[in-house]
Amino acid sequence: MGNNLVPRTVFSEVASHLKEKEITIITGARQVGKTTLLFQLKDFLLERKIAKENEIKIFNLDLITDLELFASQKEFVNYLKAEIEGVKRLYLFIDEAQRIKNPGLFFKGIYDLGWPVKLVLTGSSSLEIKAKFTEPLTGRKQLFHLYPFSFKEFITGTSSSLLKLLAAKKLSSYHVNQILEKLFEYLIYGGYPRVVMEKNRNRKLQILKEIFSSYIEKDIVGFLKIREALNYSKLVTLLASQIGQLVNVAEISNTLEMKQETIHGYLRVLEQTFVCQTIKPFFRNKRKELTKMPKIYFWDTGLRNFALEAFRSYELREDRGALLENFVFTELARHAEERIKYWRTKDRSEVDFVIEFPSGEVVPIEVKAQKLKKPEFRRSFINFLTRYQPAKALVVNLGLQTKVKIKSTQVFFVYPFQLDLLLPKLK
Repeated sequence: MGNNLVPRTVFSEVASHLKEKEITIITGARQVGKTTLLFQLKDFLLERKIAKENEIKIFNLDLITDLELFASQKEFVNYLKAEIEGVKRLYLFIDEAQRIKNPGLFFKGIYDLGWPVKLVLTGSSSLEIKAKFTEPLTGRKQLFHLYPFSFKEFITGTSSSLLKLLAAKKLSSYHVNQILEKLFEYLIYGGYPRVVMEKNRNRKLQILKEIFSSYIEKDIVGFLKIREALNYSKLVTLLASQIGQLVNVAEISNTLEMKQETIHGYLRVLEQTFVCQTIKPFFRNKRKELTKMPKIYFWDTGLRNFALEAFRSYELREDRGALLENFVFTELARHAEERIKYWRTKDRSEVDFVIEFPSGEVVPIEVKAQKLKKPEFRRSFINFLTRYQPAKALVVNLGLQTKVKIKSTQVFFVYPFQLDLLLPKLK
């Protein structure tokens, strides 16, 4: 099965937006499937008879021949004049649109003509999107983000027979072990579509190498003009060894012999190019609760493991807990990226994640990389429940599915793969 046959979670949302006048912008890391998504959208338009073949144009601006058409806005307007003649609506799918000089102004001009043209753009760096698109296209665009395959998408592409089990309310231990085996594979090699669909282990590693090298060469050295690519790579490797831990910039500065200012800048770049994400501490009592240091996670564990050259099977690894915690972060972030925090106090009480909703409600989440037989709680978790009295809490683990009441809090013990369906219900 090719990754073009794996339906992406964001697809229906983007497809629905095709009828709107606004410009559709799809962001995401390199090779997460943005180009494939454009072709899926084209198929959608054709199959629904919304558009004919001659009313859909796809351009890949990584190709010089395609990019040349966009060298002059005046020439492109002339091209459009000819193309829209006799058509109800022209759909322009433009891959890697940030390659155009001043793309925000370029597409603002096209949009403001008011012609029957729907613009769908993709971009691989939110740095470039923000720098080149945001201000000129205010009120004229809708942003969508494409991640590497979620675990559900991974299962769809590799073991579709297990898909219905992800939604089952109760599972036999046999089925749980089947799904966990696939989860452990996902934790090792990650969710980049080409990596997922490749069956050969050595080829998987080669593809991850290509993705990482391309990222360093094109995004970091190419666009951002960061000349110290080796230092940047060293920082990526160091951070890969610290997922789920506090980011102590002063300590990193001493270890890598780099200026703290440089490290802060590189951390921003890692976030804006969809490699890493930091989360901030949750606090309501600033005097008692610790540090403003963030914790860091990778958007893809395969890329993280590549940075460390660490591809041992999950059961044999010493970083099992960190990998599982990273997985929980990515599942949470697809639903509530802006609202994910962690909790840590001066007396070292800690809860892995806290989701803070606009209503003020909070949901603490503890991650345990063990096959629990019965409900277990760390003292830190109980401390949080006592202090904040949330209505709901989660304990993610590998062996127990149940719920218990702790004072006023309903605590759900769930498997990691159940988060995708459970999280929307927590709101």
